[in-house]
Amino acid sequence: MDSNEILARAKKYIADEKDPNFRKEVEDLIAKNDMKELEDRFYQSLEFGTGGLRGIMGGGTNRMNTLEINLATQGLANYVIKAFPEKAKAGTLSAVIAYDSRLNSDVFAEATACIFAANGIKAYLFTGLRPTPELSFAIRELKADTGVVVTASHNPRMYNGYKAYWNDGAQVIEPHDVGIIKEVNAVKDVKTISKEDAIKAGKLVLIDKEIDEKFWAMCKAQLFRPQLIKEKAGDVKIVYTPLHGTGAMHVEKVLGDLGLKVITVPEQREPDGNFPTVEKPNPEEAPALKLALELAAKEKADVVMATDPDADRFGTAFPDKDGKYVLVTGNQMGALLFDYIVQSRKELGSMPANPAVIRSIVTSSFVDKIAAKNGVELIEVLTGFKWIAAIEALFEKDNSKSYVFGLEESYGYKVEREVMDKDGVSAAAMCAEMTLYWRSKGKSLLERLNELYKEFGFFEDRAISQNFPGESGSAVMAGIMSKLRTEGLKTLGGKRVVKIRDIKESVEFDPADVSKKTPLTFPKSNVLQFFLEGGSVVSARPSGTEPKIKFYINSTAPVAGGTDEGLCAAREETAALCEKISSEIKAILDAASKQ
Repeated sequence: MDSNEILARAKKYIADEKDPNFRKEVEDLIAKNDMKELEDRFYQSLEFGTGGLRGIMGGGTNRMNTLEINLATQGLANYVIKAFPEKAKAGTLSAVIAYDSRLNSDVFAEATACIFAANGIKAYLFTGLRPTPELSFAIRELKADTGVVVTASHNPRMYNGYKAYWNDGAQVIEPHDVGIIKEVNAVKDVKTISKEDAIKAGKLVLIDKEIDEKFWAMCKAQLFRPQLIKEKAGDVKIVYTPLHGTGAMHVEKVLGDLGLKVITVPEQREPDGNFPTVEKPNPEEAPALKLALELAAKEKADVVMATDPDADRFGTAFPDKDGKYVLVTGNQMGALLFDYIVQSRKELGSMPANPAVIRSIVTSSFVDKIAAKNGVELIEVLTGFKWIAAIEALFEKDNSKSYVFGLEESYGYKVEREVMDKDGVSAAAMCAEMTLYWRSKGKSLLERLNELYKEFGFFEDRAISQNFPGESGSAVMAGIMSKLRTEGLKTLGGKRVVKIRDIKESVEFDPADVSKKTPLTFPKSNVLQFFLEGGSVVSARPSGTEPKIKFYINSTAPVAGGTDEGLCAAREETAALCEKISSEIKAILDAASKQ
């Protein structure tokens, strides 16, 4: 796109944007003739990805701002009206809107509610910030037709986002996401109404405790051993951080009602979109948990818990036998939770018929081994929790299988059926009970994890990512994926590639015989997976929410004899393999960066 096209798009944006702050940003850039920044802001328009609409806040079509929110909401409203014509005619359509602690989230949420109201769609707007899982819960509870949560989840502070949900409480997938984008692109005029007039007309209803209380009750109802918690709650001390987000209100309430002692990191308890104590409010990254770990050491806590700003992700750390806190990965916690849920259902006689666990394709196969032993079917889906929810929704329709658990390696877990998205609040409650249960058996969670490793093999996971911002960055990432796709990889870390799964082309094959290809049933997505001899897997995919490409390394090795010595040897083997593969991937990324 040349400079004239960029300037034309910028001037159109200025004419359309009603928010003076976002508009002035672009006016100033034009005045300074900052074409590099203007190009980044206007070379494309934001589109729905794995997390919906998400981007850096600011003026421009490639930024999150009031204009983009307005267009997205009007397009969503138009699509909902067409999807449910009878309800639209009867004036009974409704939507739920929630928002997190990020800058502008409240402004974007109110604008969304008012546009729904102006289009004849009754808007239920939370009176204050609420977590994403509660938004999903509220859609189902209120029998709404759609919903929106304004959040950028765990992204850095400059980001915000807009996730659209359907009437089942799950994020929109095909054909709805594609249909919404078409409607957004076709929007000519945005209908809106003031908040006061919308309330007066009965088209905007403010909600809070009537949903909160039901959500808290639902989280507690998932637990298997309330009596154990009642008797032993005083034995566990929890240090928790909401990372300046929405989690404190719910995690403190649910765990507090159970009698558990929760010490919240004071510097990170209050909601703050500037996230002053962390570079990234992401429980996946160790620096974000620094204050929590320091407080845990001071308090001699048994568990460290963390949720991201919209409280759908859940991170943990536990002290080892020497008192040093060990960060637990998403794959490890997913395996622990699944193991506990399966063991509990078997022990209590509540395992449903045809049980199934659902994980994303880049999540470790650790849970596969646990599932196979316990007669639970394992189902793989694309990255993004909406795909897990989509499979569960199919279960609800045809009763073919019973949902038991869903997980993603990126610290996402769903222990309940009432929420159709990952839920850090319910995960926190289940983790607390699980900690008490294994303690009652004389074990810590780290000791239980090692038992699982000895039985099923050791699993180690690494993630490598590199940012490639701007239009040129998109081309670089496309080039990397194209080269991997056309040239392939015969070996990684000294291990032979025995299968390549190309989800964009919907095939998998042995690179030693490319003439024989097996079709795949996944929706098309720009993902490549390389399966290595011995069971390790390396996956490559451009991010759906940030300008970066990500590689996932899921390595595994058997534990000889199920012994401590065998476990130690397996750790060394997987660590060495991860290092070799990491070096090879970094070389690929470095070569692409220099082109």
